[in-house]
Amino acid sequence: MTNLPQFSRALLHPRYWGVWFGIGLLYLITLLPYPVIYRLGRGLGQLARRFMKRRVRITRRNLELAFPHKTVEEREHYLEKNFESVGLGLMETGIAWFWPTRRIQRWCDVSGVDQIHAVQEAKRGVLLIGIHFLTLELGARMFGMNTPGIGVYRPNDNPLLDWLQTWGRMRSNKSMIDRKDLKGMIRALKQGEIIWYAPDHDYGPRGSVFVPFFGVDQAATTTGTYTLARMSGAAIVPMVPRRKPDGKGYELIILPAEFSPPLETPEGTALWMNKIIEECIMMAPEQYMWLHRRFKTRPEGVPSRY
Repeated sequence: MTNLPQFSRALLHPRYWGVWFGIGLLYLITLLPYPVIYRLGRGLGQLARRFMKRRVRITRRNLELAFPHKTVEEREHYLEKNFESVGLGLMETGIAWFWPTRRIQRWCDVSGVDQIHAVQEAKRGVLLIGIHFLTLELGARMFGMNTPGIGVYRPNDNPLLDWLQTWGRMRSNKSMIDRKDLKGMIRALKQGEIIWYAPDHDYGPRGSVFVPFFGVDQAATTTGTYTLARMSGAAIVPMVPRRKPDGKGYELIILPAEFSPPLETPEGTALWMNKIIEECIMMAPEQYMWLHRRFKTRPEGVPSRY
């Protein structure tokens, strides 16, 4: 298992005081009533859209590529709501890390936990497909409060943030594992553990295949789902953490388990997984992380889409 970051006095060095200030401010905001937090998050997102020009361009381009059949007005509406979701996502990270369990339970509904229990009763590991929604951190907390598992993560370059995100995620889950530790993931799945895994981003050409995703014919897609499921025998269970309309809270939807995923070829598994991810994203498209350059990797010699 990955050696997780630990708190040390070195994290109190003056070089981290600015980060500590931001963390403290976020903590104080999470003490406010949720309707106030919700309004602050939306306002922060609207402000971010004015200043994060590069991310606005990336988001607009992703929406053009993913939804060529939609009108410009429809995509601009998605963009506007998506940046509100960016601001809310920051607040929800604070909620996930700092709220006590009873307060989260008051604002969150969870359905489909029986899908996890069914896999566990069959003595199988669970490859939990977590999509990169902007409610990501809160979704992981909600899931862990019901059925604790192991999260796959990329260590943060900032040691303080690396420790903090691990501390926050460990509040309701068993452990964390580096996304490069493939052997550790397979071992845990064979032992019947739940591994939270996100195969929806563009992770570069290594370990990827080009298959359709939304309106893009050749989208670089990780072969990790194929490798993990084939070598561990785990069942695949997607989940969707989404925000309810008008600040009414959240819901975590655990979708039906797939005990026999198609594992004939990496390309076939990736295509099948992308279709499931598309269906999940369309359950809350404005809440997805469209700021990421999802279509950046191209076949050799093919021009960039951005």
